[in-house]
Amino acid sequence: MDTRDADDDAGLLKAAYRTVTPGYDARSDDEMNAIGWAIFLGIAALLLPLLPFAIIVWGVSKVIGAITGEADGEE
Repeated sequence: MDTRDADDDAGLLKAAYRTVTPGYDARSDDEMNAIGWAIFLGIAALLLPLLPFAIIVWGVSKVIGAITGEADGEE
């Protein structure tokens, strides 16, 4: 027979330990947001001048596809 009481559970926390580590106060990461925006703007500044060439290549491929009779999605 079990001699323990029904509400004597070894898995429950009886007391919390105090720690010397200070608590964490949540705050926004403005520094990381600034770095993320800087990287995004740098990539956009590098790739934006290439956009007209990409549009030209896409347009030429569509025209060639229409002339040769090849449609998108069909094999």
